[in-house]
Amino acid sequence: MSDIKKWLTTTNSKEVCRKRAQAARAFGVWCEKVGLEEFGFWKQIPVQKIEIKPQRTVVEADYKNALSKCSTTRDLTLVEMLWSTGMRREEIARASVEHVDFVGGFILVPTTKNGRPRVVPISPKARRALRKLIGRRETGLILNMTGNAIRLRLNKMGVPSAHAWRRGWAVQALRSGVSETSVRAAAGWSSGAMVARYTRALSGELAVEEFQRSWG
Repeated sequence: MSDIKKWLTTTNSKEVCRKRAQAARAFGVWCEKVGLEEFGFWKQIPVQKIEIKPQRTVVEADYKNALSKCSTTRDLTLVEMLWSTGMRREEIARASVEHVDFVGGFILVPTTKNGRPRVVPISPKARRALRKLIGRRETGLILNMTGNAIRLRLNKMGVPSAHAWRRGWAVQALRSGVSETSVRAAAGWSSGAMVARYTRALSGELAVEEFQRSWG
C-alpha cells in the first residue's frame, strides 16, 4: 500500500494527480466489494479540484474582423469555412474539391477524429467563396495548405485559432436555433458532453436567448 501512496504523490500535474486519485478510489470501491480490508484508507484519498477556465470562443465580431483581414480568395474561403462548418484545422487542410457538394450544400469529411465520416453543412457565403477558389478544378486539395500552414496564416492575420472558431461555430449554431443533435452530427461528437464543454461559458446567455425566442 505504500507504493500506492507514493504513486499518488509523485507528480506535479494537478490533472494527473486527480486522475490517479480517482483510479485509486475506484480500486478501493472494488476492494470493499470483494472483502479486501487492506485498502480501507481509500475514502480518505482527496480528489484534486481543477478550475475550468473559459476558453477563447469566436463571436460574430471576430468573424467580421477576420473578413477585413482577408487579402486573398483563399483567406476568405478559410474564414468562411471556419465560421460556417466547425471543421477541425486538419480536416480543412485535407478537404478536397471532390468532397464538396454544391447542390446539397455540404462538405464530406471522410476521415474524422472518431474514425467515422460525416457531412458538414456549408453556408451560402462559404459556397460562393469555395466556387470562386475552386474554379474549374475537379480534384485536389481545396486550400493547398497543411494544418500547420493554416495555423501560421491565422496567426499572421491576427485572428483566433481554429479551435476557437470551432467553439464559436457551436455556440453560434445553438444561438441560431440549430438543435443540439444536429450540432453534434455536424461536429462529429458522439455525445452531448462536448457540446456542453464548448458552450459552458455562454450557457446562461444561450438559455436567456432560447427563452426569449419561446416567448416570441
